[in-house]
Amino acid sequence: MIQASPVMRICISCRKTYDRKNLLKITNDHKQGIMLQKGIGRSAYICKSKKCLLDSKIKKKLQKSLKTDLGHDFLNIFEKVIGSYDNFPNEGI
Repeated sequence: MIQASPVMRICISCRKTYDRKNLLKITNDHKQGIMLQKGIGRSAYICKSKKCLLDSKIKKKLQKSLKTDLGHDFLNIFEKVIGSYDNFPNEGI
């Protein structure tokens, strides 16, 4: 039996590689707009460490990677979501 290797993605803040399951996915869906943890389209991944989630330049990095402007509504929801995460160990590859 062949074991599937984990799908690896890079955090846009710390630039470390993690398994996709351990990252927060932000997607710019072409029909539904910006979504968290679901959707098809241009995506950006952020690890769940407090350092990366509270990075002062995270808004600019998200706008650049998603190639869109982020509204205040999304930023308010994003702050609520990141507030619910505990400190995730920052141990990428």
